[in-house]
Amino acid sequence: MFTLASYLWQEWGDPRKEEFYFYMKSYSPVDNITAQNYPAILVTAGLNDTRVMYSEPAKFVAKLRDMKTDDNLLLFKCELGAGHFSKSGRFEKLQEDAFIYTFIMKALNMVPALP
Repeated sequence: MFTLASYLWQEWGDPRKEEFYFYMKSYSPVDNITAQNYPAILVTAGLNDTRVMYSEPAKFVAKLRDMKTDDNLLLFKCELGAGHFSKSGRFEKLQEDAFIYTFIMKALNMVPALP
């Protein structure tokens, strides 16, 4: 279950109370992974993200790798110089976009295999 700062409890609910805890758990990505096939997945994180610690998506990917029953691509990319909204700077953002588009093309078998 994800961590939730106490100042957010007014908006999200107090996870120490059973009704809120189970409601939050019902949509927690990590807690809802089951043994099944998943599509190709790219999970990204920023080391300097002040909203979502890099360990949360890493935990998600680790559990997915353990539970998924297919051989579809599952990548985890943690940008060491990025925050919540990816890298800053025009060219760095374009590089990141190119990486994402390449992943999509690879998942859709639009990238030829290397010789």
